[in-house]
Amino acid sequence: MKFLSVRDLRGKSARVWKELPREREMIVTNHGRPVAILSAVGEGDLEQSLAAWRRVRGAQAIAAIQFDSARKGTDRLTMDQIDAEIRKSRQERRLRRR
Repeated sequence: MKFLSVRDLRGKSARVWKELPREREMIVTNHGRPVAILSAVGEGDLEQSLAAWRRVRGAQAIAAIQFDSARKGTDRLTMDQIDAEIRKSRQERRLRRR
């Protein structure tokens, strides 16, 4: 997998677009940190590629939520405790609307 800077992407974009189909993916960096992924797609597989990316992003979001829950200890709440938190939140929301 090839890494390229934002500067290279801006200044050498014609070369990047030429190499992308062969490389398949390129990581774009800003000050050495990854900020984006360029991925080659074709007209025939665009929708499938987008669907796959969305599934991956969804899985990443779920993993982050689970990690945060374990860090806070909320992964051990009982259903009664969860229901109580929901009731409390709804009641606070109703009071703010008034």
